[in-house]
Amino acid sequence: MAKGVLLDLAGVVYLGDQMLPRAGEAVDRLREAGLPVRFVTNTTRLSKVGILDRLRGIGLEVAGDELITPAEAARTWLATHRRSPHLLVHPALVEDFEGVADHPDKAVIVGDAGRDFTYDTLNAAFRELAAGADLLALAKNRTFRDDDGALSMDAGGFVAALEYAAECKAIVLGKPAPDFYAAAVAGLGCDAADAVMVGDDVEADVSGALAAGIGAALLVRTGKYHEGAEAGATPPPTAVVDDLFAAVDWILGLGSAPPR
Repeated sequence: MAKGVLLDLAGVVYLGDQMLPRAGEAVDRLREAGLPVRFVTNTTRLSKVGILDRLRGIGLEVAGDELITPAEAARTWLATHRRSPHLLVHPALVEDFEGVADHPDKAVIVGDAGRDFTYDTLNAAFRELAAGADLLALAKNRTFRDDDGALSMDAGGFVAALEYAAECKAIVLGKPAPDFYAAAVAGLGCDAADAVMVGDDVEADVSGALAAGIGAALLVRTGKYHEGAEAGATPPPTAVVDDLFAAVDWILGLGSAPPR
């Protein structure tokens, strides 16, 4: 059996303001089995406090140290590299960067800014990059399942536009960055090879986790999943399961595809 579990949030535990069916029970089963859990999210339209409030609102209590976010990784990067942030993020995320130290050199930080992705905001970020700023992507996902149930563009396309215009390469801080997964596993207190990741994004959640050394990665058929999403994934999912409840069956050795 696994010794620790990493869970994506949007599309796995909840959609919008609704818990997905049996997701809360699935998390309870992991905790009752004594497995440490960390929730790893690329969501950047909410602050960490906002995400915790959303989880509490749908009936799931999560401690602050159980939630790993790209904004936290960005703050660490800024402090280590002595950079000041130029933020191109959603207004709700700005509070996660309050109190960051001021330095002469800058880094452009891009999250899912939503309606704040305009020509003016993108061009202002481009000009900082042209002047020598680093480009940090909180995430580079292509799409996400929006609150209305339909797919929406995520930040990845906007990051790619800045990379193209400024002729630079973004440093990705959220999933699938190996350092992001390493930080999450450190909180589990087990080796990466003994951890399992569960997500709905085959690139960031599954292939990214496996490439980072996570022992197993399960793709759920909820959230942004679409039929055949796993085809051609490198590395491929350890297993594809219906939902988080079925993933927990697999993790606990009760499913049709027991852990290797």
